[in-house]
Parts: sequence; structure tokens; C-alpha cells
Amino acid sequence: MKTPTLLSTLAALSLGAAALASPTMSFFDLSAPRLDGKSENLSAYKGQVLLVVNTASECGYTPQYKGLEKLSQDYKGQGVTVLGFPSNDFGGQEPGTAKEIARFCELRFKVTFPMFDKVKTKGEGQSPVYAFLAKKHGEPKWNFHKYVVGKDGQVKAAFPSAVEPDSPELKKALDSALKE
Repeated sequence: MKTPTLLSTLAALSLGAAALASPTMSFFDLSAPRLDGKSENLSAYKGQVLLVVNTASECGYTPQYKGLEKLSQDYKGQGVTVLGFPSNDFGGQEPGTAKEIARFCELRFKVTFPMFDKVKTKGEGQSPVYAFLAKKHGEPKWNFHKYVVGKDGQVKAAFPSAVEPDSPELKKALDSALKE
């Protein structure tokens, strides 16, 4: 009698994995909790170009928050949105709670772009958002790795941490995605 239950469970798990691996799946099919704990359907950003960044408060790249906020403001109204996903995966450099992260971002860098709850960007327990992002362009190697997601919800480009938010190559990728 337990065999049908086991088979049902295995079928459901494989369907979930198949959906994540589906070529028709889009970033906009996912959801993620915000720093305030409320879940947000990423379909809210459908039709926009996204710059998705794994962030950390105690990293040598943390000053990039300033550049990300400037980029967010510069592209405001043009169809580009920056999304921040704090992560403690690299060097334990994001130890804070959601409330502490929100306060840090607001007070230190006056961040206004959407910030999500802390995620695992790699390995066991990897968030579905980062599983999707990494599928085509690989997992982040460090904090402040950047993914450009097109209006169609597909990853168009990825940039390592050392690429600054105001770099010509990043802006070129955003502008190119806006034209698609």
C-alpha cells in the first residue's frame, strides 16, 4: 500500500525538478520572500530588465550598494530594476537578520531598490531563484555577482563581483536587454 504513496511522491518531486529545468521556465515564474517576510511573485517584474545581485554587508564589495542604487535611479522609468538578494554564502559576510540588513541598507546606502530575504546562492539548499540564474551562467563565485535578466525572464548575461555597477560592459548588457 505504501508503494503508490512513494511513487506519487517521487513523481511530484521529479515534476518539480522538471519544471525548474524546463526551457520555457522564466524568472517570472518564481517567487521569493522580501526582507519584511512577505512573499513576492517575481511576475510583478514581468516585462522589465532586471539586475539580480547577491549582496553582503561585510564584504570588500559592499560599497557597490552605492553604485547599484545610482544605477537603479539612473535607469528608473526606463524599464530596469535592481533586485538585491543578501547571502551569507561567501566568508560569512552577511550574518545579519532581515531587519538588520534592511536597516543597514537604508541607513548606510539609502537603498530604495527591492531587497529580498537572505538566500543560499549555491550548494545544498540553493534557492530556486539562484538555481534558475545559475543554470545558464553558473553559480556566483563571491558576493555582488550580477545577473542580467531580460524582459522575457531569461538570463542574458552574468558578471563577476569585480565588475562595478557603473562599468561600460554592464550598462551595455542592460541597454541591449532593453532593446530586445
